Amino acid sequence: MGVEEHTQEPTAAGETASGDLAVETTASGTRYPIAPGYRVNVRTGPGTSYRIVRTLPYGQKIPIYCQKPGERVTGPYGTSNLWDNIANGQFVADAYVYTGRDGYIAPRCD
Repeated sequence: MGVEEHTQEPTAAGETASGDLAVETTASGTRYPIAPGYRVNVRTGPGTSYRIVRTLPYGQKIPIYCQKPGERVTGPYGTSNLWDNIANGQFVADAYVYTGRDGYIAPRCD
């Protein structure tokens, strides 16, 4: 079983906040949305034992430069051991990112 890797925004009805699940492709690259209603921790490596660098705000869309296996995490998009590299030395659990499919969508990180 995976571990929690987020904080969730409560609503009056006790449901998560809605958000835009569209993947954006622009001249600067593709950006993927974080699950609606979640603030996700960005870590220095592919697991919850790595240091938190920052926390992404609600509604954030992120680039994915490469992906690597790491700690298994359960999120709104299932349970996965994939971690997405979003900047130099910064990773988020793929189970919290809407990519439109399971598995790798970017090259494997070295």
